[in-house]
Amino acid sequence: MKRWISCIAFTASAVGLVACSDDGATTPATVTLVAYDSFPTEKTPLNDALATFTDDTGITVKIVTAGDAGAMVSKAALTAGNPEGDVMWGVDNTLLSSAVDAKIFDGEPTQVDFGDVCVNYDIEYFTQHQLQPPTTLDDLTQPEYKDLLVVENPATSSPGLAFMLATIDKYGDAGWTQYWGTLRSNGVEVVDSWETAYYERFSGSGGSSGDKPLVVSYASSPPAEVVFADPPIDTAPTGVATNTCFRQKEYAGVLRGSRHHEAAQQLVTFLTGETFQRTLPLTLFVYPVNGKITLPEVFTKFAAVPTNPYSMDPVRIAENRESWQEQWTQTVIG
Repeated sequence: MKRWISCIAFTASAVGLVACSDDGATTPATVTLVAYDSFPTEKTPLNDALATFTDDTGITVKIVTAGDAGAMVSKAALTAGNPEGDVMWGVDNTLLSSAVDAKIFDGEPTQVDFGDVCVNYDIEYFTQHQLQPPTTLDDLTQPEYKDLLVVENPATSSPGLAFMLATIDKYGDAGWTQYWGTLRSNGVEVVDSWETAYYERFSGSGGSSGDKPLVVSYASSPPAEVVFADPPIDTAPTGVATNTCFRQKEYAGVLRGSRHHEAAQQLVTFLTGETFQRTLPLTLFVYPVNGKITLPEVFTKFAAVPTNPYSMDPVRIAENRESWQEQWTQTVIG
């Protein structure tokens, strides 16, 4: 520890702030963290936590966003071994097999959080129309919900892929495409990204002018609506159909080909520590994997907790993902 501190002090005064590896060599003091678009790049508690990492290590973190998680992984696959950054945040279990197949990471990535992809509903819409919101996947095919649902394309969107996997887990190989055919007949709308679905097409998100009262989003979206509401509100305007949820786990890891491997590995370790993990519920609205974190009240009060979310073995996803996406496209897009 003393050698580490003295090395930082010396190199900072001599040639500008740099970090040191275990063998005493120096590495540039900036690592690039590649993340999906909803990862905050401006001042939030999450960014403040990253600043403490810099204070403690001398390593500056530069954040680069690369689209939805699905688009991010696709881009990383094209540059595997010659990455645009050093660490990637946000590869989830629906995309992990794709990342592993493309050899994006140097070694095994580390789980950093978890949450659930679920159908969300606009409470005000269903109250005004004296209609009960759907609670199950089966409900979404019923005539009373015709033209009300917007989903993300599973070929371009991580939550879209998770929702498709939920239907495969529910209806099996023999029935899931038939289910999607019924959804198509019932007027489901498809968009390319979660941002478009939630902020442009969904009627329940703050500031949205969309007309779809049902959207594939997250079980933790309701507390986000409360936290970011302007003017402030004390109850969530959206609800969650908890029997439609798929459990999603997110990972971070050092990108293969990083030129700053030691510094990048230090950052990955920091991302699972208490300082960073306690910022996750009210910045990314996910559950931390660090068991020492106490969740904030607004999160526990408004986030839904499905008792038995759908799930799938990543190996099965790896073996079938591309063919499932092709079948989905043929069924829904035509």
